[in-house]
Amino acid sequence: MLELSFLKTNKERAIQGLKIRNYSEEGLQVIDRILEADETRRNAQGDLDNNLAESKRLANEIGGFLKQGKTAEAEAIKARVASLKEQAKDLEFTMKVATEQLEELLLTVPNIPHHSVPSGKTPEDNEVFKAWENPMPSLHAGALPHWELAKKYNIFDLDLGVKLTGAGFPVFRGKGARLERALINFFLDEASRAGYEEIAPPLMVNKDSAKATGQLPDKEGQMYYVERDDLYLIPTAEVPVTNIYRDSIVDEKDFPIKMTAYTQCFRREAGSYGAHVRGLNRVHQFDKVEIVQIAHPDKSYEQLEGMLAHVSGILDKLEFPYRILRLCGGDMGFTSALTFDFEVWSAAQERWLEVSSVSNFETYQSNRLKVRFKDGNKTRLAHTLNGSALALARIVAALLENNQTPEGIRLPKVLHSYTGWEIID
Repeated sequence: MLELSFLKTNKERAIQGLKIRNYSEEGLQVIDRILEADETRRNAQGDLDNNLAESKRLANEIGGFLKQGKTAEAEAIKARVASLKEQAKDLEFTMKVATEQLEELLLTVPNIPHHSVPSGKTPEDNEVFKAWENPMPSLHAGALPHWELAKKYNIFDLDLGVKLTGAGFPVFRGKGARLERALINFFLDEASRAGYEEIAPPLMVNKDSAKATGQLPDKEGQMYYVERDDLYLIPTAEVPVTNIYRDSIVDEKDFPIKMTAYTQCFRREAGSYGAHVRGLNRVHQFDKVEIVQIAHPDKSYEQLEGMLAHVSGILDKLEFPYRILRLCGGDMGFTSALTFDFEVWSAAQERWLEVSSVSNFETYQSNRLKVRFKDGNKTRLAHTLNGSALALARIVAALLENNQTPEGIRLPKVLHSYTGWEIID
């Protein structure tokens, strides 16, 4: 959530940022509505403060008049105090309505993009930040897409997932299940070596947690909801892990706070259909290792660069062709100030697959979370960042396709010690 103080002093910057996010002229009016609600709230608060001060002063005078036997004057003041109390009720109601309206409006406004975010409306407008300049994998004649390879080598079963649950819930079997576990352990080991504390969080969160990181109300329709318990299945480990520090004042010397977690993730992915969602390209349940940082505001973009290098290092070790995109305003997430997407090349499908998003949220999440630190005598909001390192579904898809040979699927060398074998045959 944007800081109200920012909007009051940087109105034009906020409007320009929303324009980069392709807000219409009508949509931009939300900024004025926020400022008007704040002015109404502040005016009501000022009038209420004056009202209460006047009521207190008059109440003190009543006793003096009664001691002097001036009953009529005392009764007149009592009537005035009673009138002020009625006015106070009206002012309190006005304040309550304005405060609720202000909070609701602030929740509808996305983060203001970083100055480097390009304009654009669709993924086609994203900027290639780092291109892949080496040759792409060359596949043998008769190479198959990963969903056919899965059947051939009994790696995962989509039909069985439909039987057990529904579409989008694959069942990994045999070497496929072992490969999933190997990748998870590899990703966690890489994060631990990079200084991230491993966390094993719950897979369900309450509304406060989902709201604090920005999933609610923005992505409510994409989350699985357990109505009886009023809980949400997590779409990413970012939600529970970042919320560990909700309502906290952290010590500046602890920056950056670095955490990692492996979880299963659940997303409804409503409206997803077509050829590009076949196999593991778009699923409702998937494994992912997340990295999260809480950083000093002056250092957060330096930490973002480190996170990009971390994900790049993993993809290099897995021998993937990949590229990095800087997302345009129209394709960027609601809570992000700057996002980079990593895409790996899917040789059999001949297209790029997104496998990671790495983002800096600046103070947008921390303002909801109330994650603060002491900077001298001043209390400031920290910056939060996170990234996928990595999401397994599409990683597995591209790994199977890019490494297939007539003899079987040869795994990257870095995974041999994790799987115990070099080839799926």
